[in-house]
Amino acid sequence: MVIGFFVRLYTLVFGAIERLTEGWFLGLASRLLFAAVLFQFFWNSALTKIGGNIMNIFTPTAGAYAQMLPAMMEQVSYDTSQIAFFPYGLIVLLGTWGEFILPVLVVVGLFTRAASLGMIVFIIVMTYVDITGHGADAKTIGALFDGDPYAIIADDRLLWIFLLLVPTLKGPGLISLDALLGVQYRKREMYY
Repeated sequence: MVIGFFVRLYTLVFGAIERLTEGWFLGLASRLLFAAVLFQFFWNSALTKIGGNIMNIFTPTAGAYAQMLPAMMEQVSYDTSQIAFFPYGLIVLLGTWGEFILPVLVVVGLFTRAASLGMIVFIIVMTYVDITGHGADAKTIGALFDGDPYAIIADDRLLWIFLLLVPTLKGPGLISLDALLGVQYRKREMYY
């Protein structure tokens, strides 16, 4: 009898919370957390790839090549003119643009599912390059279930990916440009 009361109370309270937050809270919260924790990180990283000058958006610096293609840059003695534009220069250019554009799209909630999925892929590629190209050591890489929350790569990046899985799978929520444009699109379709 007492257990039944607590089960009903539990169901009532958390059912109400779920109904109140359905459709808007998770998407908005994940995008705000991304903005608070990761946006500046990716933006600053992207700025290093263009020498801090947005006018260089079409000409990534040698540092951009060194960050994304470390082994290749070492082979050519850090001379980017020796690296073919296709496919390597294009990879660096698109990676640089992605590091600027995708975080902005996630935060404002525009094309959010695709942008969040793009960020997940970006993080996976970045992690691969950090481990294989930049030679991260075992302590920095860490391991899952190792009990060391200070291992930067395994623990942090898995949390980053999970944070981005929410808008990828659940959408951006009602407070987003996607939702606003969706309403406008549906209104327009009603008149045609």
